Amino acid sequence: MFGTLRTLFDGANARAEERLRDAYSVELIDQKIREATAGLKQAKMTLAGFIQRERAEARQVEALEGRIADLTTRAQAALKEGREDLATEAAEVIATLENERLMRTTTRQRLEARIIRLRATIETVNRRIIDLRQGATAARATKAEYGMQRRLNKTLSGADALSEAEELIAGVLGADDPFEQAQILEEIDAGLTGKDVAEKMGREGFGAPVRTTGADVLERLKSKK
Repeated sequence: MFGTLRTLFDGANARAEERLRDAYSVELIDQKIREATAGLKQAKMTLAGFIQRERAEARQVEALEGRIADLTTRAQAALKEGREDLATEAAEVIATLENERLMRTTTRQRLEARIIRLRATIETVNRRIIDLRQGATAARATKAEYGMQRRLNKTLSGADALSEAEELIAGVLGADDPFEQAQILEEIDAGLTGKDVAEKMGREGFGAPVRTTGADVLERLKSKK
């Protein structure tokens, strides 16, 4: 039983995490881009350090080669003059300098290899960050569009201000005409009092008309010409 409950809880937590990731997907993308950018910056600083060390080693190797060449020339001159003692002393220094040159050359070669690998990695990461930023822009626009679409769907579903406004307009346009309603009430009252019978007989010529009609006014106007 406890195993089943644990499975249910794990499933609920997974669904909650998925909903959370979906709700804050753009923010998570931006955060990952910031982390990658920080890592790229650190890698660039490391690369700059490697390049600086490699250049320093190159300068040292160049300086050593200059000293070796100078001592070699001097040792050869000493041998020509029969000063083997000075030539021997110079040869010892030359050997030390050549060993140092070999060590620094090896160090420089290793630095060059690291620089090549790290530069390639930096270029790859930089391209991926550029792609991620473009993707984040597209994701942000897509999420905004989805949000607008959801609001539009809610608007079109009927439970919104637009539908309420339509209902109000329909109510106003479909309301009873108060003037017509007053006429109908007057007709009802006339029927109850018998006044409508008198009006009907007046219109038929039996007695004076109860109401003045437009025809009556027109005849009166003609008689005054």
